[in-house]
Amino acid sequence: MKDEEEENIIPNSDDENNAEEQSAEESQEEEIIKVDAKNFEGGHFYDNTNDDADTITKVTGMYKDWFLDYASYVILERAVPAIEDGFKPVQRRIMHSLKELDDGRYNKVANVVGHTMQYHPHGDASIGDAMVQIGQKDLLIDCQGNWGNILTGDSAAASRYIEARLSKFGLEVLYSPKITDWGVSYDGRRAEPNNLPVKFPLLLAQGAEGIAVGLSTKVLPHNFNELIDASIKILKGKPFTLYPDFLTEGIADISNYNDGLRGGRVRVRARIAQLDKNTLVISQIPFSTNTTTLIDSILKANEKGKIKVKKIEDNTAANVEILIHMYPGISPDKTIDALYAFTACETSIAPLGCVIEDNKPLFIGVSHMLKISTARTQDLLRQELEIQLEELKNKWHFSTLEKIFIREEMYIDFKLYSDREALYKYMYDRFEPFSKSFVRAINDEDLQRLTQIPMIRITRFDSDKADDLIAKLEDEMREVEHHLAHLTDFAIAYFQKLKEKYGKGRERKTELRVFDDIEATKVILRNTKLYVNKAEGFVGTSLKRDEYVTDCSDIDDVIVFMRDGTMMITKVDAKTFVGKDIIHISIFDKSDKRTIYNLIYRDGKSGPSYIKRFNVTAVTRDKAYDLTNGTKGSQILYFSHNPNGEAEVITILLRQIGSIKKLKFDIDFAKMAIKGRSSKGNIASKYPIKKIEIKEKGISTLLPRKVWYDETVQRLNVDARGELLGEFRPSDKILIIQQSGKLKVITPELTTHFESDMIVLEKWIPKKPISAIYYDGEKERYYLKRFLVETENKEEIFITEHPNSQLEIVSTDYRPLAELVFPKIKGVQKESITIDVEDFIAVKGFKALGNQLTTDKLKQVNLLESLPYDPPVEVVPEKPERKEGDDEDGDVQLDDDGQIILF
Repeated sequence: MKDEEEENIIPNSDDENNAEEQSAEESQEEEIIKVDAKNFEGGHFYDNTNDDADTITKVTGMYKDWFLDYASYVILERAVPAIEDGFKPVQRRIMHSLKELDDGRYNKVANVVGHTMQYHPHGDASIGDAMVQIGQKDLLIDCQGNWGNILTGDSAAASRYIEARLSKFGLEVLYSPKITDWGVSYDGRRAEPNNLPVKFPLLLAQGAEGIAVGLSTKVLPHNFNELIDASIKILKGKPFTLYPDFLTEGIADISNYNDGLRGGRVRVRARIAQLDKNTLVISQIPFSTNTTTLIDSILKANEKGKIKVKKIEDNTAANVEILIHMYPGISPDKTIDALYAFTACETSIAPLGCVIEDNKPLFIGVSHMLKISTARTQDLLRQELEIQLEELKNKWHFSTLEKIFIREEMYIDFKLYSDREALYKYMYDRFEPFSKSFVRAINDEDLQRLTQIPMIRITRFDSDKADDLIAKLEDEMREVEHHLAHLTDFAIAYFQKLKEKYGKGRERKTELRVFDDIEATKVILRNTKLYVNKAEGFVGTSLKRDEYVTDCSDIDDVIVFMRDGTMMITKVDAKTFVGKDIIHISIFDKSDKRTIYNLIYRDGKSGPSYIKRFNVTAVTRDKAYDLTNGTKGSQILYFSHNPNGEAEVITILLRQIGSIKKLKFDIDFAKMAIKGRSSKGNIASKYPIKKIEIKEKGISTLLPRKVWYDETVQRLNVDARGELLGEFRPSDKILIIQQSGKLKVITPELTTHFESDMIVLEKWIPKKPISAIYYDGEKERYYLKRFLVETENKEEIFITEHPNSQLEIVSTDYRPLAELVFPKIKGVQKESITIDVEDFIAVKGFKALGNQLTTDKLKQVNLLESLPYDPPVEVVPEKPERKEGDDEDGDVQLDDDGQIILF
């Protein structure tokens, strides 16, 4: 065997000679057709091998035709689905092959792939991949084996290991051979459908994506039941809306969906919740991602320092579960926002509705697609009814002919006629008296069928059964005619039947919600240190030998104030020169209107001193702003930075010059109005200032901040969107209670995330009791408790932790009333009881079990309107009185003694 192999490998001498000759010929041919690059210009070949001959071979038209042919082929035969059935050609051929192979049992996918290749020579890998994608959508194919996982991104097993068959839904809506538009396969040997008679908006249910030459398509998937409901609305002439729904679940913002047309945008987010104070859990992922790519994006963001993650665990199986462990002290709410801002936990999808209609690409929205699909479904149903009616008429026609034929004993005289023409004439004459009762004229085919009736059937013919069959056929014909006359109602009933049979378990998976815009500067992890050289005027992250300022990120801005009264905003960098003699530097937030700067400056080298309060908004980066009057030699004498508008009291000491009587006086910044940075300010003193001291630290002079809760985006805001929670000072908190019995009191940060089972969100009043009725799973009794929150910034559960324990009602009113409704037992209905919570139980500790309500079973617990109660009046600190002077800035003006001058 080895010798034979060697003989096959080693060529003989003749073969070597032939090979050499062939190689020489090929080399000569290559030499002939070889053309220098310089001889190819503008799509023309210039042959300069012969200087005497000028030969130009034009191939421009060839390129043009070939490219258009190729582009058309890719668009029509590869990448873009047809509007008629929602399939690309390879998908249509797969479904046709599955139908041809269908016998109720599973087929190897490899067998289906091979069968599909009879209709067009797609590669087996591409057919297998297309079939797996259809199967993963869990609609048309009943899959068996490892078909991959859309959640983890795991690929399917090899096609020889997995099996498939048509689903019941696919069998019902995809096929109807009698109304199918048939064509021939690529080699002309087999018939294949040009379009399948799909009686369902399949394209919108499954979605489609493809990239062709010069165009692409991206139709997002929609919910099964919502598509049926919308189709019914179309048939009824009612308005409808369509929004995408994804198998990966998640949360979607469809406010800019634009009906799936070009220019629209859908934002999709993972569902992230806080498991405990140091752990987040991702339970749903965005469409177009999987757990692998999602985790990779989180790790990359962690490496770049945008977020800080200790460890990630992927426990995904049938459901997504990604645990993100954080370091102690890291804010879970800010981490969630950072995951949305810097990782694939939020993705943006650009839909593009492009389909093939009449062998041409058509750009339409999903509403138009559904209208076309619904109209086509109605037309297909009409065609099926018409075919069914025609078949019933033919059955009725022949049954009537057969009955008359046998009853009149026409078969007895057959022996008198030796040829077919004479026999058929005889039969036509015999049927003539009954011709008016037939639905159509009798033809030779009818007579031939009558002559072929077996004698045993004639002898056993039962006239009553024949009448019953004819009557049944007439009833069916009337029913079909009624459906045709009321085709819209029939189509509506058809859609409703589909929803009843297949709609269970296909409820919406993706939650629709309007997203809030996350500012990256507010949620990014500040893992870089900012330094400053105040004397030389440099700031940056590389000045590690100089003074440390604060932690920052590479996308932050810093605000810098210099002694000469200039101010600048610049981006964090390794080293930036901003100006010498820096007196203050901090991170700048352009949306912050509560940070107030208090300032006293000397106008020029010997001019008066001015006092002013201002905030900084609407500035240009790297531009120097002058906070003084612009006089050369001006200098800042006093400066303070106040994050919440604090206004301190200062003491000014003057230099002894001339006959100044009062060298020391106090100024309260609270008496100064807050103005823009360009305001001149009010005169603090006309005489030189020797020293300024802080006499008393200030409190905020700003009004309490109003905070709203927007249910749409489930976030707090200060923009008057949603429900007003109240006016909040820096020390105020909010109370959050969840249906699970968890409670926490926290500072109202705008980045706070709220759980979906939140039932109470309000401003927290520490001395206001909370009343709760809950079912204790261990004791199997109902309890009522009243308590005060004892700890802040800590999530605690106030019902028992038994798995069957359940919170029934909770109230934060002072004097709530509850109604206990009892079930009917053995026909006896016990009257409901009203409980005055304040009389029933006193306020006890947070961990107290409470008082038992009743030993009887309860049907329902209702919260009634509370009793009237006058809460104690909350003492609000008096707002500092604003007095107006008449200087050029419209503020107070102080005399040399620090007293207000009135004009």
